[in-house]
Amino acid sequence: MRKLLLFTIVLVTLCFVPAQATDVNSVKAKIAKHAIEMGVDPAMALSIARTESGFNHNARSHHGAVGVFQLMPSTARRMGLNPYSLTDNIKGGIKYYKAMYKMFGSVELALAAYNAGPGNVKRYNNSIPPYAETKRFVSKIMTDYKNYKVNPDPAIKAAKAAAAKPNPTASTAKAPVAKPNDAATAQAKVTPVNDAKVVAVQVKTQPAPELIHTKDIKSAPKVENVNEAPVDLELEATSLAI
Repeated sequence: MRKLLLFTIVLVTLCFVPAQATDVNSVKAKIAKHAIEMGVDPAMALSIARTESGFNHNARSHHGAVGVFQLMPSTARRMGLNPYSLTDNIKGGIKYYKAMYKMFGSVELALAAYNAGPGNVKRYNNSIPPYAETKRFVSKIMTDYKNYKVNPDPAIKAAKAAAAKPNPTASTAKAPVAKPNDAATAQAKVTPVNDAKVVAVQVKTQPAPELIHTKDIKSAPKVENVNEAPVDLELEATSLAI
């Protein structure tokens, strides 16, 4: 009975470990992908998530923070995100770090604000607050970050390779062609004729006035002016190839 119990424990452990490893790799891949898309170094994003939760989305802190990036639900709601969703939690953590970096212009201060809040960083004259937890937090993440820069995680390599690939949809997409309205089509109707540029024109003329011969002029007592009617040309385009 005892051997059976031990065998069961070992079997469950062996089944659980690969599944957990696969889940961690999936989380890392999502973090690296979203970090690149949001303009944050994926090495930094992975370092924060590793320190905050060990890439465990089920992590909960005694302060009420949840998820991979240990977001406070109130902070996530202000960003319009659901902290209990893995994707939203990742996006929220990266977005919050990015906001802190924009506020303080320093990686260390951004991390300190991420942990202790921006108010405490400002309270201590824009420096890392003298809290042991915050100091450990900043120090550990900076160490992990440097390690990731020297030895990039496979998730970082894969995300960068995917981001560098051209988008086949964008390259093959055709621009929409504007369709002319019916009126414009009726006015400019073209008929191809053997790819030649041909304009067929009908010319209608009115009969010219009768010419007066020289001998008639001599016999005529008086020469009268002849009002010549102008020649009207009526052009009818029957076919036009362009």
